[in-house]
Amino acid sequence: MTSFGSLKAAIFDREEKKQQYQAHIRGLNAYDRHKKFIKDYVIEFSLMIIVCDAVDFYGKEKSAQVKLPIKTDQDTLREGYRFIRSEEDDMDPSWEQRLVKRYYDKLFKEYPLYDVIYCIADMSHYKSGKIGLRWRTEKEVISGKGQFICGNKHCNEKDGLASYEAIYEFIVIILLLCSFLVTAVVNFSYFEAGENKQALVKLVACERCAEKLNYKKRKEKELLEKREKEAHRRKRARSRSDDDTDDEGSKERRRKGL
Repeated sequence: MTSFGSLKAAIFDREEKKQQYQAHIRGLNAYDRHKKFIKDYVIEFSLMIIVCDAVDFYGKEKSAQVKLPIKTDQDTLREGYRFIRSEEDDMDPSWEQRLVKRYYDKLFKEYPLYDVIYCIADMSHYKSGKIGLRWRTEKEVISGKGQFICGNKHCNEKDGLASYEAIYEFIVIILLLCSFLVTAVVNFSYFEAGENKQALVKLVACERCAEKLNYKKRKEKELLEKREKEAHRRKRARSRSDDDTDDEGSKERRRKGL
């Protein structure tokens, strides 16, 4: 049986260690204190895992552990992000929307000197007519990506760039007499939060990537023209066949003296 003296000494020793720990914590700044708490938590959590694994290994009863799904800030941003926020979105007081708004405000949606909006494009699925657009980050603005470098996120071409403003559903080529640039007007229609939306944006692309913007429509047009030519060819063939039949009938009637 533990004596009263040893129990008293253990209590005093524990209190002394507690006071020393608190004094040490108070002497740290906010960042060092944060690192200390995280380190202590990781060590304690690791020890708990080791104990649980040891209990399972020796065949003792395993406590029921309910694993709840963890929703990260990235999940919140992915769910609440809008390409262009509305007034209703800004009026939402929830912390999720405040987090999304704070991230949205950090994106560069306007070039401060010229009041134009540049985007970065994902053309991975351009053959199916699907082009993804997003706003530029601070790093991309500083490097000139999307303005002086091709706006396709997988292309770093700097020469032969063209500027594209998203307005209509088809490409209208307008030749400019300066800088050898070609400005094409295209439409960026997208589906977001259960709604079909449209946005006015500007995309700078090199000649090779610019062709990807209208790839699907160009292929559809070529296929339509091919089908029309084939239909016209078959129609002419049938017409010639009918004319030949009429000529043979006329010759037969003349031979019989009719």
